[in-house]
Amino acid sequence: MQTRASYHFAGATALVTGAGGDIGRTVAIRLAESGASVVLTDLGSAADGLERTRDLCARGSTEGAVLAVPADVTDPAAVEACFAAAIERFGVPDRVFNNAGVQGQILPLQEYPSEDFAFVLQVNTVGIFNVLREASRRLRDAGRGGAIVNSASMAGVEGAANMPAYSASKGAVMSLTRSASKDFAPLGIRVNAIAPAFIGEGLMWDRQVRLQAQANTQYYSTDPAIVAEEMIGAVPMRRTGTLDEVAATVIWLLSDEAGYVNGQNVIISGGI
Repeated sequence: MQTRASYHFAGATALVTGAGGDIGRTVAIRLAESGASVVLTDLGSAADGLERTRDLCARGSTEGAVLAVPADVTDPAAVEACFAAAIERFGVPDRVFNNAGVQGQILPLQEYPSEDFAFVLQVNTVGIFNVLREASRRLRDAGRGGAIVNSASMAGVEGAANMPAYSASKGAVMSLTRSASKDFAPLGIRVNAIAPAFIGEGLMWDRQVRLQAQANTQYYSTDPAIVAEEMIGAVPMRRTGTLDEVAATVIWLLSDEAGYVNGQNVIISGGI
């Protein structure tokens, strides 16, 4: 029987970006259940998902320990305002899951629209940078250390067919993580990244399967059901990862038990 490791984040303030999505929600719930005060943020257009996450976190936390703040991570002023709201309510976030991101279109590079390429990098890379910078400044000014986990992807490790923007943006996140880990180490702030591969079920898995089929390239079938089988067949463990397995890795990296882990990209791939 699989048991869940227990972590204690009492007294910590955690910030989760992209909290309206599947992975962000799962991590946020774990943090709330572990005693952290949790600040959730996502785009205003993701208000329904953000509210659902807030409600689920509130069930597992003490009263008043969850705050939802809509913000666009590509806007430095919005990121600054989000941190200001968090500090006013709970104090400086010292555990940050820097997770907001988009998949972008799924097409071969030769057909990929330049405007979407720029948009994906703006969200997935510049957004990560904006949060890293604000978190480090706030913690430095408060004289506190902390831990940050950035969301990268296995696509950034190997490059994914038909996903040039997503692959490029996540490769950049891994390099940014290593650079930030060196800059932030004197401040007592650890920075790591996670690189999930095929994680299901959820919106991103369903969308990727459907759009890879529509891309009609040599790498996948044009039948979404067969695409799902092809993807799982590429995994040595012959299954997708679960949201809980991703969240468990993030929670460990944010915890003091990972206190000497810094500048790493932890692959969550089932052996790919």
